[in-house]
Amino acid sequence: MKAGSRRLFGTDGIRGVVNLFPMTAEFALNLGRAVAHLLNQKGLSRRPKVVVGKDTRLSGYLLEEAFSSGLLSQGADVFLAGPLPTPGIAFLTASLRADAGVVISASHNPYQDNGIKIFAGDGFKLPDEVEASLEEYLDPALLDRHRPRAEGVGRADRIDDAVGRYVVYLKSTFPRAMTLEGLTLALDCAHGAAYRTAPMVFEELGAKVHLFGARPDGVNINLGVGSLHPELCAKQVKAHGADLGLALDGDADRVIFIDGRGQTVDGDQIMHICATRLKRYGRLNHETMAATIMSNMGLEIALNEAGINLVRTQVGDRYVVERMRQDGLNFGGEQSGHLIFLDYGTTGDGILAALQTLVAMKEEGLALADLARRMTPLPQVLLNVQAARPREADLNPSIAGQVEKVAAHLGRRGRIVLRPSGTEPVVRIMLEGDNYEEITRLAEETAELVGRELS
Repeated sequence: MKAGSRRLFGTDGIRGVVNLFPMTAEFALNLGRAVAHLLNQKGLSRRPKVVVGKDTRLSGYLLEEAFSSGLLSQGADVFLAGPLPTPGIAFLTASLRADAGVVISASHNPYQDNGIKIFAGDGFKLPDEVEASLEEYLDPALLDRHRPRAEGVGRADRIDDAVGRYVVYLKSTFPRAMTLEGLTLALDCAHGAAYRTAPMVFEELGAKVHLFGARPDGVNINLGVGSLHPELCAKQVKAHGADLGLALDGDADRVIFIDGRGQTVDGDQIMHICATRLKRYGRLNHETMAATIMSNMGLEIALNEAGINLVRTQVGDRYVVERMRQDGLNFGGEQSGHLIFLDYGTTGDGILAALQTLVAMKEEGLALADLARRMTPLPQVLLNVQAARPREADLNPSIAGQVEKVAAHLGRRGRIVLRPSGTEPVVRIMLEGDNYEEITRLAEETAELVGRELS
C-alpha cells in the first residue's frame, strides 16, 4: 500500500478538535480495536501488550479510556503509564518489550485539540504504510469477525513507576563523572507531560531549577507557555540570572533553548553544537547528520566548514529518523527543536537533547551563547497561512508558478519552501536569503496568493 493512501494520519499521528471526528471516543475505541487487530495478525503466541500514555489535557481521560477499551475488547493487554513525555512512552514500550506504544497528545497544539500517535514495539514511530493499513482495519464489520469472547479479552494494569523508570533512563545518558552543580536553570514545562519528569532529572543531577509551567489543570497546556512562547522563559532567565533556559512543548519531545542573555537559540544552532561535538570524539556516524528542508542554509554552511555532511528530509521528525536509520546515522533533528540521538533513544526528546547540550557546555567550559555563535544563520522568514484546503497547495498551478518564480529570482542566494502542515489547517511558507527585506516582501506576496487560492 502506498503511503499516499493515508487519509487520517499526518506527520505526527492523528490530530483534531476533541469531540469532532476523528478525535471522538467512538473513533478512539475503533482505532484501538484496529491496533489490536494489526498486532494479532502477527501471530503472537500471547496477547499483544500495548503501553498507553498521555499528556495533561482534560480530554486525555476520555481518549485514553476509549482507546484502551478498544484494545482490550480486541484481545490486547494494556499498560497505562499516565502523563509522560512522548519519548518516555517510546522508551517504556521498548523497555517493557511491549508490542506497541500509544501517546494521547496533540504536542504543541492548544488544549481543545488532541491526537493519537503510535510506536512499534522497538520504540520507533510506525512507517506510513503501516499507518495506511491501520486505516483499512477501521472497518467495524472486519473487526467484529475477529472479536474475542469471554477470556479472550485483554487486561489493563497501571505502570506505577513509569516516571521513575524514565528519569533513571534519562540520567543514564549523562556522564557519571559530570554534575550540573553550580548551574542555574529556568525550566518551562508548558503545563504538559514533563511537569514531573523534567525537574526531577535536572535537580537530581545537581542543577538549581527555577520551575514554571508545571501546574497543569487540563486546559492550560501550552497556554502562553512552552516552546511556542520562549519569551516567557527568556524573562525568567533574566529575572533569576540563570545560565540558560529550557522551554519544552506539551509532550516534551522538543525543546527551545534560551541563553544566559535571554536570547533564543534555535534547533539549528543546537544541532551544530551537538554534531560538531560528536564528530570531535569520532562518534558522528559517517560524519553526517540529517535535518529537514526547513533547516537554515547557515547550518549547512557551518557543518561543511567542520567537515560534516548534511542530508535533508521532508518535514517531520519521523522522516528524519527514517533517513537516519536508512543511512546508518546516529544524529539528526529539526529546527523546531526535535533532536534525535539514536545512540540513546528512538525519537525526539527535549530533556535528552538538553542534557546532551549541557554536556557540550560543561566539556568546553563555555556559555551557550558562545557555542551558538559558531553557526551564523541566514536571514529567514516563516509565515503560516490559514487555509481551508491546505493539502491542495502542492497541486495548485498558480502557487507552483509563484514558487518557481521566487526560486529563480533568489538563485543560489537563497531558497523558498512551501508546504501544507501535517498537523494544522495552515500552509507554511519559508524563505531565506542574504537580504531580509527582500525575502520578507517575497514571503508576503506568496502568502497573499496562497490565502486567495486556498480560502
